[in-house]
Amino acid sequence: MDSFPSIFFDALIFIALPWAIWRVIRGIVPLAVLPILLGMIFSALHLPLAELGVPSPLGNQLGFIGVILLAFTAGLEMRQSPEREQTGGTPIRYATIRPLRIAMSAALALAVPFAVGTLASRYYFLDLPRWAPALGKSWLTSAAIGLCIAVSALPVLVALVRELKPEQKPLGLVALNVALIDDAALWIGLAALQIAANVGTGMHWHYAQMAALAAVALLSIAGWATNRYTKPVHPALAWGIAALFLAVGAWASAKLGIHELIGAYVAGALLPPHWMRRIHIERVGRFGLMVLAPLFFGHSGLSVNGSVLGWDSTLGAAVLLVLSTVSKMGAIAVLPPASEYGRRETLAIGALLQCKGLMEIVAATLLHAQGLLSEYAYAALVTLAVASTLLTGPVFQFILRGRRPKRSGPHLAATRGPQ
Repeated sequence: MDSFPSIFFDALIFIALPWAIWRVIRGIVPLAVLPILLGMIFSALHLPLAELGVPSPLGNQLGFIGVILLAFTAGLEMRQSPEREQTGGTPIRYATIRPLRIAMSAALALAVPFAVGTLASRYYFLDLPRWAPALGKSWLTSAAIGLCIAVSALPVLVALVRELKPEQKPLGLVALNVALIDDAALWIGLAALQIAANVGTGMHWHYAQMAALAAVALLSIAGWATNRYTKPVHPALAWGIAALFLAVGAWASAKLGIHELIGAYVAGALLPPHWMRRIHIERVGRFGLMVLAPLFFGHSGLSVNGSVLGWDSTLGAAVLLVLSTVSKMGAIAVLPPASEYGRRETLAIGALLQCKGLMEIVAATLLHAQGLLSEYAYAALVTLAVASTLLTGPVFQFILRGRRPKRSGPHLAATRGPQ
């Protein structure tokens, strides 16, 4: 089929249709998960979308650009503290953010689900029929599933926090501080798994790999130097620097045998936040998320083998959801990220961190392409990502039902405290 009709149908199905559905059911299903949900439904129904040219080659390219922009701006968000929103009347009581406590809580909330998911995969899931990938049962494949179970979705969580009631936003901001660390750990873990999977595959170090390492080092030095230069720069220069960092980071990670998304995330994390705020580069991320990335996620849904979308994969996703929820919220309850809140508020923060959104889908897609996830495991993890995202808001509100918001006196609590 010609390129124009195929990209037209691609955009119609995975951009226009999700938006139209979201306008009708707004508040029930997040817009971000609708494309992949539709893709999975179409795959399960075995609809002949290929006759329409879907997925289209151009759609694949645009979707890839969109998810690259999403990873790039996620790296930028890692360097920025979540903003507080004030309301009229008596100010909302915000928790004191202690970086050391946040880091310790985030580490435990990552380690416990990762360990639980890895062990459950090694000794249970990978023994089930068709769960082990072609590479076979190993600790590496078990860790791939464990990483997907442990992750939290920063971009979708940001959108969810913006929609919270004013008195609930302090809890959301604490969750965002924890999710910043989760997000960084996700990309580091993805890079480590891909490097480990490539060991012994015949990849040799040549001049291109040496140049890639040198490029990463230069980006780190440039990021450190530009972050110290606090004077404003011309927007055109800031745009040029951002584009250069993105291109070099993606190229370097590809040459090092890991996905371009890893380099895009690292490039965003190295950029000086005070320069990027002047050009509002987060709008680029929103454009990528809302206009281009839906093609990537819709195609990811289509790539799920419709034959494995049934009772077995749904049951597997349900078991993974229980393991993920109990381990994540249990870890948060053991070491709360903020001491000011009681058990109910702490569990509500844990419920927000259980949102896996698009980041788990990105991780699962990369690991599936690497051969570390089988068709069954991939289908179960994508179903888990969709289900956890849909349940985040309702579970959060259920935990806080009947809670009376706490208000501060004449002074707001400090946002930063001693470590």
